[in-house]
Amino acid sequence: MLASQRRSRILEELRRSGAVRVSALVERLGVSDMTVRRDLEVLAQQGQLQKVHGGAVLPGGRSTEEPGFAAKSNRENAEKFVIASEALRFVEPGMAVGLSAGTTTWTFAQLLCDLPDITVVTNSVQVADLFSSRPRADQTVVLTGGIRTPSEALVGPFAVTAIRSVNLDIMFMGVHGMDVRSGFTTPNLMEAETDRAFVEASRRFVVLADHTKYGVLGISTIADIEAADVLITDSGLAPEHRQALRDRVGELIVAEVAGGSSDVNTAAASEMNPPQESEPSA
Repeated sequence: MLASQRRSRILEELRRSGAVRVSALVERLGVSDMTVRRDLEVLAQQGQLQKVHGGAVLPGGRSTEEPGFAAKSNRENAEKFVIASEALRFVEPGMAVGLSAGTTTWTFAQLLCDLPDITVVTNSVQVADLFSSRPRADQTVVLTGGIRTPSEALVGPFAVTAIRSVNLDIMFMGVHGMDVRSGFTTPNLMEAETDRAFVEASRRFVVLADHTKYGVLGISTIADIEAADVLITDSGLAPEHRQALRDRVGELIVAEVAGGSSDVNTAAASEMNPPQESEPSA
């Protein structure tokens, strides 16, 4: 098992139970005590867990905690890139495409910028800025109004009203967490309402979520797992979780990250320099 796969398993267990013990991880992963402690140290340096005596706990995260856009931009970039690459084949010229806020959808938007004859409706300040920096005469970009969140989403009544006035061929949504019982969730109550409006306005609903989102719980549910026509994730997701999702979503696509192609994917993803987080407007 690769180090990245081990660490993904550790994070999945941590999100399920809230705490992990070194002894239990040694038995579960089939590696040495020293290897587990080294993995915990790496994850602690990345801010993904907090080390305690004999194990680790979540770093104070709760269902209402909402990381900023810049903080999330430095996580799972290779995974986001392969997910975005898979998503691109669902878009054709002439489509009206919805894009929610988030770093995975922002990565997808970088690829979408090169497609001709599309209309993009988004509540993401960063996505709108991206298209604005690469203007094309054959593209139309609509940015909803609303109240800005830490994740650079525009939410609330203005955003919901704007979204309900359009009909989308396809909607691509990033999520804070996914769980077979609680569905797709967010830590922001107003963002959940705005995202639900996007789902209702679209003919096809596609969720873009890397493996670290599994088992993460936000305070508000956007949609049930069964609502997703397509769910695109990455190969870091454990086989048992893949099966649980495959039984419930319309189509599950697992984008390959590990193996011979990972170096290429990681290099390509690294070229997408995430923007600096801007100051909230008054």
